[in-house]
Amino acid sequence: MAGRGYSIFDTGIGRCGIAWGDLGVMGVQLPEAREIDTRRRLFQLYPDARELRPPENVTSAIEGIVALLRGAPSDLSDVALDMTGIPAFNQRVYQLARTIPRGETRIYADVASALRASGAVYSVAQAIARNPFMIIVPCHRVLEAGHYADKISPNGGAISKRRLLSIEGTHPTASKTLFDVLLPVAPPRPPT
Repeated sequence: MAGRGYSIFDTGIGRCGIAWGDLGVMGVQLPEAREIDTRRRLFQLYPDARELRPPENVTSAIEGIVALLRGAPSDLSDVALDMTGIPAFNQRVYQLARTIPRGETRIYADVASALRASGAVYSVAQAIARNPFMIIVPCHRVLEAGHYADKISPNGGAISKRRLLSIEGTHPTASKTLFDVLLPVAPPRPPT
């Protein structure tokens, strides 16, 4: 590879984007509401990348992403990632997230514990929220306590974790309701 490039490609959930450099994939952008918004997001993140035909290793990554978003199994563990500028802790979170098998989920506390940083649950959540390698680093498999699956990083476009997990055949807990939010803080009723 020479220089930075990006490409837009079709998937079962819409037109995604991928950017790469000499060291590997720099980021994946899931579809925004419109393709122009997906392109705009890629340009904001990688202003010096040009739209190019992807090299062979990036083509393999694209094929894997397309397969996963179609619901088919695909192994993306050998895709080289360019983690230049990504904090060391986030890199550790992403490496661990890549080991979570399809169809399984973990909560932030599980990831923090596996990294021997049990007090870093918030830091794990922040790293997952900043994941630039959507699907290749399956951050959608890392959920908040209670296995709620709503939020996804800005690179997730208009797609939710719940939808990605559903494509994989995993069914997380539904969105939090007002009762889920208020019940834990409501004082217990005295017995009658």
